Amino acid sequence: MTAQDYDSQLLESVSVRRRRLRDALLFGAQRQRRSVDERLGKVFAGIVIAAVLCAGCVGWSFVSNRIIGKSPYGTVSPTPTSSSTSTSTR
Repeated sequence: MTAQDYDSQLLESVSVRRRRLRDALLFGAQRQRRSVDERLGKVFAGIVIAAVLCAGCVGWSFVSNRIIGKSPYGTVSPTPTSSSTSTSTR
């Protein structure tokens, strides 16, 4: 085994040991709970990111339509009714 292989193996084993000690300190014997908590955190973060993106799209649409001056629902013009436009013939 070369010295470089030994050094990299030693560094890797030290990092693994530190990670295990950190996990043991943070989570103790609740290893199964740790994975569930991490998954729930990721799901919650995904929902929050999706909500922020949706709100950003709606806000951008509203602001861009306000700047352009167009109504997002189209132009609504009053249609003339038959009673107001017709003339009486007697």
